[in-house]
Amino acid sequence: MTTSALSALKLTDARKPQQIPQVVQRRNKLAKRVWQQIELAKAEEQGMQFRVAKFKSYTDTETGLRKQIEQHVTVKPWWFTTQTGKLAISVRYGSRVLELARGKFAVEVAQAKDLTATLDAIKTAVLAGELDTQIDAAATKLRAGFAK
Repeated sequence: MTTSALSALKLTDARKPQQIPQVVQRRNKLAKRVWQQIELAKAEEQGMQFRVAKFKSYTDTETGLRKQIEQHVTVKPWWFTTQTGKLAISVRYGSRVLELARGKFAVEVAQAKDLTATLDAIKTAVLAGELDTQIDAAATKLRAGFAK
């Protein structure tokens, strides 16, 4: 009696979705930007620079072929020093600062070494969907700016 290798696996009828819901796309976009801020904070802690590699496509004028070049984009920090001398992190979606709670646009951080932990907590909240309404409001305002 021979047993199939597939019989040991748990088979399901699940299929890959053709399109990711817009709310999940926005959530992933913000989570990616928060990850960049985490990496930037870690790099600054170690006295290094953090830049993101971005690929730009162009058409070569001599050959007519499309080529890609890698460019490094400098990531700007979301944290700043307040008037009282404490650090604060504002969460951005595009060019908009998200309102985290009614009238609250930033998270206060005790020390620079706590930046990474605070950004990790923000990323967890983003992935859990806690900022979906704020992201949707910011995306709506951003789109309205392009409609002019």
